[in-house]
Amino acid sequence: MNDVEKTNIERKNSGKRMRRRRRMMSVYTVVVILLVLTVGVTMCFTFLFNIDEIVISGESETYTYMEIVEASGIHAGDNLLRLDYKKAEQRILDQLLYVETAKVDRDFPSTLRITVTRCIPAYNVQYDKGVLLVSRKGKILADNNFYTDTENLPIIYGFDPADTEAGKPLRSKNENKYDAFTQLISRFDRDDNAGIATIDLTNEYAITVNYRNGMIFKMGNWSDVEYKLDLAREAMNDDSVKGKKGYLTMIGSNQCSFRPNGELVDETTAAIVTDENGLPVTTTTTTTAVPEPDLGWQDNGGNNWVDDGGGNWQEGGAGNDWQDDGGEGWYGDDFGYGGYENNDIYGNQ
Repeated sequence: MNDVEKTNIERKNSGKRMRRRRRMMSVYTVVVILLVLTVGVTMCFTFLFNIDEIVISGESETYTYMEIVEASGIHAGDNLLRLDYKKAEQRILDQLLYVETAKVDRDFPSTLRITVTRCIPAYNVQYDKGVLLVSRKGKILADNNFYTDTENLPIIYGFDPADTEAGKPLRSKNENKYDAFTQLISRFDRDDNAGIATIDLTNEYAITVNYRNGMIFKMGNWSDVEYKLDLAREAMNDDSVKGKKGYLTMIGSNQCSFRPNGELVDETTAAIVTDENGLPVTTTTTTTAVPEPDLGWQDNGGNNWVDDGGGNWQEGGAGNDWQDDGGEGWYGDDFGYGGYENNDIYGNQ
C-alpha cells in the first residue's frame, strides 16, 4: 500500500480575499458608527435634554412667573436643542410691554433660564398729536396727551416719530434725527440723563440742549453727539464755569465756548447752524422759548471772523486773524497757522 503525501496548495487569489474582507470590515464599521450616531442624535432631540425646569430671574416684578413663561412660548417637556431662542426672546419683548430686555439660556441637561429686565421710562418725546413716553433703550411705552415726570425725564422736541404704537421701537422719519437719538441713548446709558431738561431736534443741523442747571448748549448738527455732550460736561465742570448760567456753543468739531448770561445783547438769537464738519452754514434757523445770546455767526465766504463791536462775530475778509471785542478776552494769534487763543474756549486745540 502506497503512502499518500499531503501538500499544502496556496491559492493564487488568497491575497485578494484578505483585502476584500478588510474593506468589508471597514464598511461595516462605518455603518455601525453612523447608526449609533443617528440613534444618539435622535435620542438627544427627542428623549434627552427635555425641559423639566424653567427658571425666571432679573427685574420682573411687573409680570408674574407664568406670564413670562407663556409669553416666551416655551413649555415643560420641550427639547433644549430644538428651541428657537431668538424667537422666544422676541415674543417676550413683543407681548410684555414693560420688559426692556429678555435673554433665554440653556442649562443642560434639563433646565431653561429666562432673564428679563424692566423698562425704565427715560424720555418724553413731543410730537404734533401728543407725547410719547419712551424707555431708556428706545421702546415706546405710552402715547399720552401730557408729559410724564418732567422733573426727571428730558423732553425731546422735533423728533418726527415714524410710529407711535406702544411696544414698538422709537424711530424717526428723519434718519439724521434718529441717528442723534441713538447716540443720546448710548450717552445716557453711561451717565443717566446727564441733567438734561430739553433737547430740540427740530433742525438737525442746529440741535439745542437745555440743562437743568440753567446752561444752554448749542451743539450744531447731529454728528458726534456723544462726544459733544462729553465736551459740554467738561466745560461745565471747569472751575471758571462751574455754577454759572449761560451758553455753551460748539466751535468747529472739537471746541466749546462759554458766554455767561450777563453778556446777552438781545432777548432771542438764531441757532448756530453747522455742516457735517462743524463749520457754520447758511440755512433756516430756529429759536427757543428761553432767551439766548446774539452770537451772530455769519459766513461771508472767507475764513476770518471779526467782532462788529456789539458782541457779534462776522467774517472779516482777507486775513486769518481774530480780533478782540474788548469783552470776554477773545484774542487771536492766527496769522495763517491755524491757531488761536480764547479764555472762553474748551476743547482740543
